[in-house]
Amino acid sequence: MSVTLAADLSTDPRTTAVLGAVPHSDPRVVAQLLSRAAAVAAQVSMTTPSDRSRWLEAVADALLLNQEELAVLADQETALGLPRLRSEIAGAARSARFYASVAVDGMYLGASSETVNDSTTLSRWNIPIGPVAVFGASNFPFGFGVFGHDVASAIAAGCPVVVKAHPAHPRLSVRLAQLAVDALATAGAPEGAFALVVGFDAGLQIVDAPEICAIAFTGSQGGGMALLERAARRGVPVFAEMGTVNPVFVTRDAVRTAEQVDSIANGFVASFTLGAGQFCTKPGLLLAPAGVGMRAAVSGAVTLVEPAPLLTPGIAGHFAAGIVELEAASQAAAETVDAGAGTSAQTGSWASARLVSVDLHDLHPGSRLLEECFGPVALLCEYDDADAAVRALTHLQGSLVASVFIGEGEGEGDEAVKLVAQLSARAGRVTVNAWPTGVANTWSQQHGGPWPAASRADATSVGAGALDRFVRPVALQNARPEMLPGALLPDNPWNIPRRIDGVLTVPLPRAAHPKVNK
Repeated sequence: MSVTLAADLSTDPRTTAVLGAVPHSDPRVVAQLLSRAAAVAAQVSMTTPSDRSRWLEAVADALLLNQEELAVLADQETALGLPRLRSEIAGAARSARFYASVAVDGMYLGASSETVNDSTTLSRWNIPIGPVAVFGASNFPFGFGVFGHDVASAIAAGCPVVVKAHPAHPRLSVRLAQLAVDALATAGAPEGAFALVVGFDAGLQIVDAPEICAIAFTGSQGGGMALLERAARRGVPVFAEMGTVNPVFVTRDAVRTAEQVDSIANGFVASFTLGAGQFCTKPGLLLAPAGVGMRAAVSGAVTLVEPAPLLTPGIAGHFAAGIVELEAASQAAAETVDAGAGTSAQTGSWASARLVSVDLHDLHPGSRLLEECFGPVALLCEYDDADAAVRALTHLQGSLVASVFIGEGEGEGDEAVKLVAQLSARAGRVTVNAWPTGVANTWSQQHGGPWPAASRADATSVGAGALDRFVRPVALQNARPEMLPGALLPDNPWNIPRRIDGVLTVPLPRAAHPKVNK
């Protein structure tokens, strides 16, 4: 007797037409994949950084070799457009190579050893935690998908990965997984170092599985918190990047002229509508001085934005409901600007850009205005009292990023410095005279933030620090050389920085590491 499993439907966001279906993973298959990942975890963890670098290089090559096929398939399921998707594929390949270079660099290992006394030595370094479950995002099918930042950084750190396909792009997820499995095998990675599962129940199964030692997630607050609570039953860390309302504060010195006002207004609209507003780094609230014409300038720019399809009908439905809730929470909602007003109705998951005007007193704890609305909508608050506007920032939830526009020539010691310090206390990254969308994948990047923007304020899902999520420290006392990893052998075969008897030793210089944009 055959059993028909449920499936993730592949749909076109532009029309909601069904393009195909991907069956959900059978629980027995999921159990086998988990068992295989656990069985090879020790082998993966003992490989050299150079070995893992070759694995990631192979996947990067496969992404680029199949770039056009992948872009077309992704566009069918996401409607994000071929230019954006081609760029994202290239970025995912660069990211895989960047994380490979971080592994080879070895700084993340934190290796040190010392002689405490005549009878005691200590050796300490970071070891891979074991199999990792990854839940990717709908809005970045390559950057945070089946082989995006979370997967690549976990493998670079020496952990097998079991990734759940996102239901917004199931056919793409399966194709990406096939390419990754083949590339990893060709590069010599053991079977089980990477696997894909499909379906909601399969996702729950990997969260509950004793083989899984950590979980990485990119998505909504609701989804992230559900995973956090479920995994907490067995003490498994969840590194969830969820996003909230990212604020932008404009000082009076930044808008002294009409040209400056127009520049900030146009930049704000371009940033919050980028990708149909489906970026976790979208600027969701603009605080600008009253009396400079900012509302008129932003409103005019919003009316010029063309409608765009959102990723799924579910996201489109939540967006429509969110607009109603935002307007209900604002005393100034009558001044909402709808870029789609007067246009004909679109089929599919299309949405028009919206601007909702709010007052400072609307920004109070518990207000719906302080919660993210995923899609092309943002809030505009004009202030008369700069100090009151700065105090309003304390009511905001923690955010991934905050921005401040301070004008030219403002130096250290002025109010702008205090403003940046205040924003730094509530965000993972602060941009000065720059918009927050777009995240460079570099050694100095931080893509996380205070709760509820992320479940762990000390973690980042982009940048060299992303590997830190998937390792833990261990110390050996009185270890013989054969017990130590290459990171701490006397001849330093991995050529990494380490601290020996309290002295930092720097390895031979390497070639410059690449910088990668998300």
